[in-house]
Amino acid sequence: MNTDRKALWAVRQSALPAVVRSCPDCPGTRHRASGKIRVNASGKMLDVWLLLSCATCDRTSKVPVHERAHVSALEPARLVAYETNDPSVVRELVTSPSLAAKNRYRLDWTGTWELETRMPLYALDDPNPLPVRVRFELPAPVRVERLLQLGLGLSRAEVRRLVADGRIRLPFAPDTKAHRDFDLTIHGPGSVDAAKHAKSPAVPDAEHTGPPRIGLPPAPARELPRRAAAAGS
Repeated sequence: MNTDRKALWAVRQSALPAVVRSCPDCPGTRHRASGKIRVNASGKMLDVWLLLSCATCDRTSKVPVHERAHVSALEPARLVAYETNDPSVVRELVTSPSLAAKNRYRLDWTGTWELETRMPLYALDDPNPLPVRVRFELPAPVRVERLLQLGLGLSRAEVRRLVADGRIRLPFAPDTKAHRDFDLTIHGPGSVDAAKHAKSPAVPDAEHTGPPRIGLPPAPARELPRRAAAAGS
């Protein structure tokens, strides 16, 4: 049995989130990043805006990033990135929860991510634990049980049962929405029951004086699928 098993799951970006706020020119409420940043200089004072396009009427609108900021307050490399519409900085601004909160709009993360699983060629029914590192390429809030469904190819009910049985160990509840890296552990069938029996020895029944009681054998543990599901969105 392999005692050095581990796996990596990555939440990859497939699109940028939509900015949800009212458009002054039409009933539309969804805006997409235009890929541009505008910098306006007045002496040594700067205004920096992220430019959005209405998904309905294509109207351009501005999201304030810096207002009346002194040029010395910005690092030169950062200012160059603003002036050249650096794609990584545009992505950072569009996905920023703090910028969204500051400007009172909501981010819609629907369809922005997919799960890439790099599963080792080990059987998931191995009694040795399988540590899994989940990494986020973007701060999309993803329900943990949804990640488990996609990563293991299981239904929601099966995931919840395995968590309740201790077969899947999580740092938080399965219905939590995670957006940062975390670790989980998957245990093979029988390993959790064996650990419980080792910690909780049987206590004799003082009132029973007849022949030993014979119970039905326990139902066999259901094994996890041997192959992980393909990446989902």
